[in-house]
Amino acid sequence: MFWRRRRGEPETERAMEPADRPLDETAEPAAEEAGHGPGATPTDDEAIANDGPWEPDPADFEANTAWGPGGAPPRDAEPDSTTAPVFFDAPEPEPVRPAIEPAASLDQGLARTRGGFMSRLRGFFGGEGDGPSWDDVEETLIAGDVGAALAMDVVERARRRRDPDGAEAAVRAELAALLVSREPDWEPRPAVAGGPAIILIVGVNGTGKTTTIGKLASRYMAEGRHVLLAAADTFRAAAIDQLMIWADRAGVQVVSHAPGADPGAVVYDALDAAIARDADIVIADTAGRLHTRSNLMDELSKIRRIVDKRLPGAVPETFFVLDATTGQNGLHQAKAFHDSVGLTGIVLTKLDSTAKGGIVFAIEHDLGVPVRFVGVGEQAGDLLPFDPQAFVAALFA
Repeated sequence: MFWRRRRGEPETERAMEPADRPLDETAEPAAEEAGHGPGATPTDDEAIANDGPWEPDPADFEANTAWGPGGAPPRDAEPDSTTAPVFFDAPEPEPVRPAIEPAASLDQGLARTRGGFMSRLRGFFGGEGDGPSWDDVEETLIAGDVGAALAMDVVERARRRRDPDGAEAAVRAELAALLVSREPDWEPRPAVAGGPAIILIVGVNGTGKTTTIGKLASRYMAEGRHVLLAAADTFRAAAIDQLMIWADRAGVQVVSHAPGADPGAVVYDALDAAIARDADIVIADTAGRLHTRSNLMDELSKIRRIVDKRLPGAVPETFFVLDATTGQNGLHQAKAFHDSVGLTGIVLTKLDSTAKGGIVFAIEHDLGVPVRFVGVGEQAGDLLPFDPQAFVAALFA
């Protein structure tokens, strides 16, 4: 609780620390003293077991005093829409929400790519004569972030294919063959029998990790799933606040510790909360890090070990968030993360902002890891499940 000096009070009164004031020995201990953090849970075991909401005694708070850690607004106050749910006392999410309509389609999101290197590529197939200049085709694929070695292989195989539908069909077939096979209608599965699905989000700062988490949470909530977020990016300034803003938009709960806390402890507590509340999916935000910082990469491996300690035998999903505009440099980052923690999926963000969408083919071919989602806009509905056939069809539309 914040102290205020009332009009007419001496200056020394304002300088008094709360600890200097007389204590009410009959009062219940504060939530933080009982081992809980801001937005505390009840100390009564029965209330915890019944999962009931905790309501503070209004007498503990001054009617017009700003409320801080361990506090709560007056009962007659208007709800503060900027306060995101935090810890275990967050309101229960709605069980079912209307489906999120995508604000942009994959076809719209690929407009720049289609008008960029793909437009030039298809131009080589439309001329008359003996056929396209395969050297020009190769250079165009390289310019589209397919990669030099991979572009050479695609061109060589397309030339040998001698497709009856022409050179463009041959190149299209070879590009489609680079995309890894995947199960149709994939969705996250429980990490262990009877437990929640676990998705660890990793990547470099600035690629859209936290935004991706918010969009994923919105998507799964719209499908009627109980989602819990773990604010395990405890190092970056305002990372926890940013995650809570997205959590508030999506109507999901957050488990968080103080800034600078051990990320592994946050994930461990989030799994505890998910099991206690029968959550379907836990999505953990992790600190962004450069792939060249081995000590930070080791921290990710530690989080994986903590997941296995809390849920032995758990198989979490590990998604790498890659900015499509970074091209081949982003691919090098993804390779380092894959070698360190073993990626199970890629989320390709800002695909609508690049004219070089060929990075998708390089990612899946070089890593053997499927692209699970692509971001084609800023809205929650603009994170789309990746469909390989629809992607290739949209490129050549």
